[in-house]
Amino acid sequence: MRIEPKILLVGILAATQAFLPCSAQNPPTASPASAAQTAAANTTAPDDNARKAKALLDQMIQALGGEAYLGLQDLKQEGRTYSFFHGQPTGAGAPFWRFWKWPDKERLELTKQRDWVIIHNGDQGYEVTFRGVGPEDPKTFADYQRRRKFALEWVLRGWLRQPGIALFYEGPAIAAQKQAEQVTILNAKNEGVTIDIDGVTHLPIKKTFSWRDPADGQRNEESEIYENFKTVQGISTPLSITRMMNGDISNQRFISSVSYNQSLPDSMFQPSSGEKAKKK
Repeated sequence: MRIEPKILLVGILAATQAFLPCSAQNPPTASPASAAQTAAANTTAPDDNARKAKALLDQMIQALGGEAYLGLQDLKQEGRTYSFFHGQPTGAGAPFWRFWKWPDKERLELTKQRDWVIIHNGDQGYEVTFRGVGPEDPKTFADYQRRRKFALEWVLRGWLRQPGIALFYEGPAIAAQKQAEQVTILNAKNEGVTIDIDGVTHLPIKKTFSWRDPADGQRNEESEIYENFKTVQGISTPLSITRMMNGDISNQRFISSVSYNQSLPDSMFQPSSGEKAKKK
């Protein structure tokens, strides 16, 4: 379930009104002691909701690997990626090699020859092709930056450590045809992420966030579905990731191998590194 800021604000106001003492809503009909006990019980209910959400998130982080997950510094992946347009595949897919380093470095090598390289380093994006090195397309880079800000690892390792975070337990849900418990995380900027957590394995099933297009003001919803988990170096790793845009599949990645904490050098995430790799 998604929560937009306006809807969330209305929900919070409604919940606050519901938990007001009886004397603030209707004339008292119970004894003073009874009314006080009821008010005290109701006052703790919002805190109980946040504690429930936090407990589910703690369980999920432990299922992902606990300290091993929270402390991972880099990763290397190999697999195959498929692009979609309006839910339809646009080709036969391509092999990929992905290198990622916490918190904001990523290198993606595509094609069998690995001659198409996309590099992200902080607030810079580069593309390396047979034509040489150039800046990444501005819209493509903006889309990547938005996904990175709402990435699961950044939400769990970044957002949850920031002040002003609010947690909401949304209740049972169905996500990717699985029974789930749903939790929403809202940061101090009023940006929200909803995570569907498997009630049995406690692993994430789906992550959803929404945003408004600055060009037309339309609301868009992006989701990621995580499947086929495998434990690698103590970290539960989804080997299948499906990205959705407004209910349609936009990308799928199938990972064939993954390794963590390989001490990847920062030079891998500079465009000059891409030129050297192409020449080799």
